[in-house]
Amino acid sequence: RGSSTHELGDLNNLTYLNLSRNNLTVPIPSELGNLNNLITLMLSSNLLTGSIPRELGNLSNLRTLRLLSNDLAGHIPGELGNLTNLELLYLNDNDLTGPIPRELGNLSNLRTLRLNNNELTGPIPPGLGNLSNVQTMWLYNNDLTGPMPAERGNLNNLMTLLL
Repeated sequence: RGSSTHELGDLNNLTYLNLSRNNLTVPIPSELGNLNNLITLMLSSNLLTGSIPRELGNLSNLRTLRLLSNDLAGHIPGELGNLTNLELLYLNDNDLTGPIPRELGNLSNLRTLRLNNNELTGPIPPGLGNLSNVQTMWLYNNDLTGPMPAERGNLNNLMTLLL
C-alpha cells in the first residue's frame, strides 16, 4: 500500500496493467515507458503525484490510458501524441496545468478524450478538430480560452462534447 516499484518497467511481455484504487502515493515511474507490449495502463483513483512521464509516449501499442483522479501536476507531455493506437485517454480530475498539447491532434484512433477538472489554460488546439473517430470529448472545468476551433466540423462521430 502506498508504494510502487520501478521494476515494473522490466515486465516486457506485460499487456495489461491495472493498479487503480491502490492508494499509491508516488510519482508514475518513467520506466513504464519501457513496456512496449502494453495495451492497457490504468492507474486511476490513487494519490499519484508528480508529472506524467513523457516516456509514456513510447508505448506504441497502448489503446487505453487512464490516469484520472490522482494528484498529477505539470503539463500534459506532447509525447502522448505519439500514441497513434490510443482509443481512450482519461487525464481528468488531476491538477494538470498549461496548454492542451497540439500533438494530441495526432491521435487518429481516439474515441474518448477526458481532460476535464484540471487547470489547463489557453485555446483549444485546432488539431483536436481532426480527431474524426472521437465520440466523447470532455474539456470542462479548466481555464481554456477562445472558441472551439473551426475544425470541429470534422468531428463526425462526436456524440458528447462538454466544454
